[in-house]
Amino acid sequence: MFQDDPYLIPRTSNEFRLFSLSKESGKNAAKYIVNTNPKFFLKDISEPHIPCLMPENLALQLEEVSESALKERIQLRKVKASVDMYDQLLQAGTSISLETSNSLLDLLCFYGDKEPARDNSPGDNREEEELEKAPEERKQRGSLQNFSSSSDVKWRENNNAERIFNLMPEKNAHSYCTVIRGMVKHRAYAKSFDMYTELLNNRFKADVYTFNALISAAGEVKEKYTEKWELVEDLLCQMAQQKVQPNLLTFNSVLKTLRRCGALGRGVSLQVLSEMNALNIEPSLATFDHILGIFYKSAISGRGTTEMIYDVLDEIEGKSFSPQDPDDVNFFSNAMRICLDMKDVQLAYALHKVVEMGENWKMMGNMTQQTSYCGRFFNLLCMMEQLDVVLRWYKELVPSMFYPNSQGMLDLLQALDTASHLEMIPCVWKDIKHFGHSHRALVVEEVLALMARDAQVPETQVTFADCAADIKSAYEMQERNRSPLEWTATSLGNCTVLFARAGRTTEAWSMLELFKKYNRVPSDSVMNEVLNCIKQSNRPDKALDLVKLATDFSLQSTSGLARRVLEEFHLSEEQRTTLDEMAAESSDSSDSD
Repeated sequence: MFQDDPYLIPRTSNEFRLFSLSKESGKNAAKYIVNTNPKFFLKDISEPHIPCLMPENLALQLEEVSESALKERIQLRKVKASVDMYDQLLQAGTSISLETSNSLLDLLCFYGDKEPARDNSPGDNREEEELEKAPEERKQRGSLQNFSSSSDVKWRENNNAERIFNLMPEKNAHSYCTVIRGMVKHRAYAKSFDMYTELLNNRFKADVYTFNALISAAGEVKEKYTEKWELVEDLLCQMAQQKVQPNLLTFNSVLKTLRRCGALGRGVSLQVLSEMNALNIEPSLATFDHILGIFYKSAISGRGTTEMIYDVLDEIEGKSFSPQDPDDVNFFSNAMRICLDMKDVQLAYALHKVVEMGENWKMMGNMTQQTSYCGRFFNLLCMMEQLDVVLRWYKELVPSMFYPNSQGMLDLLQALDTASHLEMIPCVWKDIKHFGHSHRALVVEEVLALMARDAQVPETQVTFADCAADIKSAYEMQERNRSPLEWTATSLGNCTVLFARAGRTTEAWSMLELFKKYNRVPSDSVMNEVLNCIKQSNRPDKALDLVKLATDFSLQSTSGLARRVLEEFHLSEEQRTTLDEMAAESSDSSDSD
């Protein structure tokens, strides 16, 4: 997707999204210029000549009121202009052929009686708007239709499609089927069944695509599981009576509805698969996704276990798939979720092997679905595999297949902790910064906590301190930018400990001053670590300052710190007197409390 250039390749998931949208926007802008100014691109010097790459003529050529002009407007997908021309023809008493009227119905029902958003418009940012929507909203708006993409347009009462349908002096099966599919597409489910009844009353037969639409809508018009399935079964029987041959999307629509039928769907879905096999209809990835959705949902809800995931993997192993259903792209991500829930890494390897077969990787869906698949796969690897295996997969997956989110980096940190290889954390921190997660408080605090938990060898403590200094800079940068990353007592304490263990007294002391600045209180262990650091540099004056600071914080450990300073440092008489006074002041303050 991107040029192989270190300055142009995106580094984070946000940059990936921005770059990919920018690339598509550039294409759309070029199309817009070409198609709105075709007169500047009439000279075709391309060899070989490729018609589909030539400018599309969007300008109206016919201005008179005629059926030919109506056909032209329909061909150019100009909804309002087509309706206006149709009305003018009716007012003039001109008869319109059934074929042209059906073409107008096709246009109106497909776009929901709304002007289509042009793909080549430079302001067309529907993909960006879709990505901005909350995941719950996208899920709620998920398409029930297998026969077309989902639509945001809702079917309005007495819209132009219905009005023109009612005005048509002659109707055929195509007319009824178009309106039915339009109603289902735009969520007028109950009306679609009313229109189907009218179709039957007029002794017409529905086509396979109309039955597919009605089967998809069955789950919306009935409440109980048994009622949903009875309606689907009735539609299938009517298909047989009308001698309409079902296709792959028919069975996928049935399975998709069965996903909403609870435990009832488990037994029935196997019958559906048997029927597909009898008709020599090869399942698509969407078929297997619906099967997993039917069986696995029942399994995790406590109504028995299922081995269906293993049967599905056996069935698809070694096969290449091509797009046949819009829901095909959901399979790999959902199947990997099951592998993760079952904590079966061998099953995940088998699934990933299918992804790598032929061009199956193209069936992983958009960036969000691909990231979901890879994130679940990596999460499972971090939990179940040895560190060397995890790091090998990390190098292979990141960033060629996905940009890890903050949870992915936390999984990697957990893997390092489990394998007792915390010395690699500074390297992971560089990746955390690189992928844009240095402002995530949960990730940053986990990095500090793991480094500060146990004392390490001196070489490691030096790299930890360097990492802590870099993290401190990240906090300061976020503070200037007014970002949500804020110092807590825990993060301040861990950073202080890391500086102290590396013998960097000045930086450790600056962290203690930040405690005062942000009105946080250091723990006793933090103060003792700083005192150990001061002892290494043999600075009695700094030790006294530390006791004074503990007094200012009203720490209960002040007397213990004073005792350590008295025992472990060579103090002058004046320093001893000062220390006694601070210890007494601390004791009085404690008694008063």
